[in-house]
Amino acid sequence: MSELRIGIAGLGVVGAETAKQIITAQTMLCKRAGADLKIVAVSARDKEKDRGFSLQNIIFYTDPLKLLEHDDIDLIVELIGGEQGIALSLVEGALNAGKHVVTANKAMIAHHGFSLAALAEVNNVSLQFEAAVAGGIPAIKILREGLAGNAIQTVVGILNGTCNYILSEMTSSKSAFQDVLKEAQSKGFAEADPSFDIDGIDAAHKLAILSAIAFGQKIPFSSLAITGIRQVSDVDISYAGELGYCLKLLGIAHRDKAAEVSMALIPADEQLASVNGSLNAVSYSGTPVQSCVCIGPGAGAGPTSSAVLADIIDVASGLANFAYGIPVEFLAEQKIEHHKSSQQSYYLRLSVTDKPGVLSEISAILKDHDLSVASMIQNGQSEDGPVFLVFTTHKCAKAEIEAAVQIMQKSEHVLDTPMVIPIFDTGSFG
Repeated sequence: MSELRIGIAGLGVVGAETAKQIITAQTMLCKRAGADLKIVAVSARDKEKDRGFSLQNIIFYTDPLKLLEHDDIDLIVELIGGEQGIALSLVEGALNAGKHVVTANKAMIAHHGFSLAALAEVNNVSLQFEAAVAGGIPAIKILREGLAGNAIQTVVGILNGTCNYILSEMTSSKSAFQDVLKEAQSKGFAEADPSFDIDGIDAAHKLAILSAIAFGQKIPFSSLAITGIRQVSDVDISYAGELGYCLKLLGIAHRDKAAEVSMALIPADEQLASVNGSLNAVSYSGTPVQSCVCIGPGAGAGPTSSAVLADIIDVASGLANFAYGIPVEFLAEQKIEHHKSSQQSYYLRLSVTDKPGVLSEISAILKDHDLSVASMIQNGQSEDGPVFLVFTTHKCAKAEIEAAVQIMQKSEHVLDTPMVIPIFDTGSFG
């Protein structure tokens, strides 16, 4: 049996679990890989920390770049993280040295993946990053292998477990955003600084990677429109439920249209609406498959290390594919067709003064911008405080509702920034 000699950079929860599994489940993994998987060296800050496995006969470095000096290392597993810095230097150095690379670094791949994939091809080695997207869901493998015979048209996903947990808890407990965020942080579902998650950046990294593979295109990260959940209110959660929807943060990409990460209302009977807690989901549509939906744990030591191990086995067995499913030279430049007729429905919430004539004023603005109201809710009365007006529209152009909202904000009766959320349905993006 041949031998695959491994160096692991980063022994956080994912790196430690990966190393532990290679050691403790070696017999099974080696049979599936068709090779003896051997950890030669690792890198982390603290050698003395208990990580659940023995470092005996494994070389330890505090500097991950030292792994590049080992001619006997065939594969570098990069689990440091970060778009640039030492992680990028390590991966570039490894590929240039003719070493395979497996990484879970979504930010690095979203920003530098195409150049790194080209570097891997030039040096006749593999660059694999299944663990960068959706944790335990084999989202990339499904695209590159199971759906390889399909022309994928649409990718829709719940791609951030932190946001999905927060929105799910707000729905079930009817609690405010900040309260649920604090609870998520205390349980370890959210970082001390949750900005990357709640501002949609993490989901956007993953969507950029998936859409590039799905469409065979170079998708610049800068081309994505990104809106997070920071502004969501328990009021919107409540009204969404009253209207027969639930609220999710979705990554949405369609061939020849700009990809976006945005809050969206989903009909309560849609499959994605039932994906709650920290779970992720990815939905692909194309020809001839029609549709394929995958649901599973999107983060954590176990799910993420599962994806890392799958990539290691593919490298060892010679089954690793091109990073993006095809050689980088065949990836097309992104072509975005700006369809003036592209339309969808919207949810619109206004905080207004409770005075006669306000509803007629708002209705006139909607009419002036050719916006047709599908439903309206006006609950309660207030002598000295605001009331909410909630509308859902029939399908319209995004520019039309944005223009209407700009006019509404100038009204003395509109007391806060209107909340506009797109309504997702299968036909909107197909």
